[in-house]
Amino acid sequence: MPKITLAESAGFCFGVKRAVDMVYAALDAGERVCTLGPIIHNPQMVAELEQKGVTILGSIAQVPKGAKVILRSHGVPRTVTDELERLGISYGDATCPFVAKIHGIVARASPDELVLILGDANHPEVQGIVGHCSGRILVISGYEEAKNLKNEGENSNNSCFVVAQTTFNRFEWEKCVSIIKKVYTSAQIFDTICNATSFRQQEAAKLARCCDIMLVVGGRHSSNTAKLCSICGEFCQTILVETADELNPQDFAGASSIGITAGASTPVRIIKEVHETMNEMMENQEELSFEEMLEQSFKSTYNGEKVTAVVTSIAPNEIAVDIGTKHAGYVPLSELTDDPSAKPEDLVKKGDKLDLLVVRVNDQEGTVMLSKKRLDAMAGFEKVMDAVDTGEVLEGVVTEVIKGGVLALTNGVKVFIPASQATMSRNEPLEGLLRKKVEFKILEVNRQRRRAVGSIRAVVRERRKELEEKFWSEVEIGRHYQGTVKSLTDYGAFVDLGGVDGMIHISELSWGKIRHPSQVVKVGDEIEVTIKDIDAEKKKISLGYKKDEDNPWEILKKSYEVGQNAHVKIVSLTAFGAFAELIPGIDGLIHISQISTERVGKPSDVLSVGQEVDVKITEIDYERRRISLSIKALLEEQGVGEAQGGEAPSAE
Repeated sequence: MPKITLAESAGFCFGVKRAVDMVYAALDAGERVCTLGPIIHNPQMVAELEQKGVTILGSIAQVPKGAKVILRSHGVPRTVTDELERLGISYGDATCPFVAKIHGIVARASPDELVLILGDANHPEVQGIVGHCSGRILVISGYEEAKNLKNEGENSNNSCFVVAQTTFNRFEWEKCVSIIKKVYTSAQIFDTICNATSFRQQEAAKLARCCDIMLVVGGRHSSNTAKLCSICGEFCQTILVETADELNPQDFAGASSIGITAGASTPVRIIKEVHETMNEMMENQEELSFEEMLEQSFKSTYNGEKVTAVVTSIAPNEIAVDIGTKHAGYVPLSELTDDPSAKPEDLVKKGDKLDLLVVRVNDQEGTVMLSKKRLDAMAGFEKVMDAVDTGEVLEGVVTEVIKGGVLALTNGVKVFIPASQATMSRNEPLEGLLRKKVEFKILEVNRQRRRAVGSIRAVVRERRKELEEKFWSEVEIGRHYQGTVKSLTDYGAFVDLGGVDGMIHISELSWGKIRHPSQVVKVGDEIEVTIKDIDAEKKKISLGYKKDEDNPWEILKKSYEVGQNAHVKIVSLTAFGAFAELIPGIDGLIHISQISTERVGKPSDVLSVGQEVDVKITEIDYERRRISLSIKALLEEQGVGEAQGGEAPSAE
């Protein structure tokens, strides 16, 4: 029988216990209790509280009259408590004291100081911390993002406040701090990682080093539980379960030592149930009596059997199936799919035939739990293992962003894709891949540990090479392409043409004068470009973006001619005259001698930038692209000079 070791620190941390106790105290006092979001990240504990009458709300606007609101242990933005007090709503603050301490720290930062938060930007704890900051905020998820930190000179004293989510990985924190100190030499660094969290992570890592398999018990949306999985996963195969019902004997086959730890929001009763179930499971595998084995031989179905079932009904959290025996078969949603947001009715319909794996038989109750996910994983595992030799390109969905990379689910198997193999550039954030479909190749596998390492980059590189070869075989000057703006520089924009990059010089972006390409295009824009020049040897492509029909000189030809009057706007003044905008992109010169019928000392004595005046077009030189304008000629033509004594033109 495998040795099973339970971590000493498993169970509620101080902050979680305090929050749960506060809810129970309010219920015992006969109050109507509501929480803004789950009080803690454990679905079983939250469900238990709901059964006792606690209502989970999404906003303050939903609070029933006379109800008491308990603020979640993760904390909330300051605006939430302000609004509750403004509306006179009774509330209890269950914010973990360690989190509340962070709120106090960031609130001390002045509006012009940067607050740097290490943590998950989508986690309610971090969102609550952000809500207590008064100035600039930057949230980074870990070491990979910390490496890209740059001080752009926004802090004259090179200072910032640095805090961390209470459940942040201790090892990751130390690596990030070493970088932050170099970028912000006067940084005020506050180690806000909860001591209980640090101890729990260290204990889990120590236990994982000595075990074949680690079992982590906790909610799938719990940050500290996810970090425990990540830490343990570095040393051995790690399995996450929320309750004992999810335990599968096959997952522990061949293991000689099994460790159990739990997230800080996991109730002790669930941990105890998992521990006891594991012990019973292992004992049953090792010590089946003759009578038990005989009884099993007469069962109409057995654990691990593959069966074909027909869907008979669909419920919100499971489907019922007929497997052709006396048992009532069912497949929990968690055994049907890995997607927690999926709905059973979107995945199957009544009458569908499914290949399933028998997970647990209960002859006494006449039920059998089955799994589609695990059967798919068994078949998928072999396909993934074979792909390392065949070079087959697999398709999957990125389900998690973890330390050092991402996890992609394919054929029921999670494949680890390192950050260096996830994107074409190290600077691209991995979060952009989350829940996206991706294609990848398998680089290496470990059958014993059931692990596989993949590469998205390898597939992208091959595809780009194919596109590049096709592009160079067809490209010619004057051809039009649809491209995506990839990056901007001071001198132009780089455009991805599909495997090949080309550059639009800033002069080719607009007929008018622009200071930076961002005035015309932005990264991610889909634009049409024209091949202006090709250097096949250096693999360089010059692109054009501005259209001939938008050429202001062509527009001028159609709209104006010499001798015509025009209404213009003064755009600049020089010692020898004033430049006025005739049409967007074309300015004409009003020489100082042409400003008035009277002698003008300097143009600014008569004209000002922004003033609008009437002029006569006296010359258009299309070859040299010069235009001469005259106020004087128009005044003389109208006889204004003699009648008004050469008064300056008036602004309209």
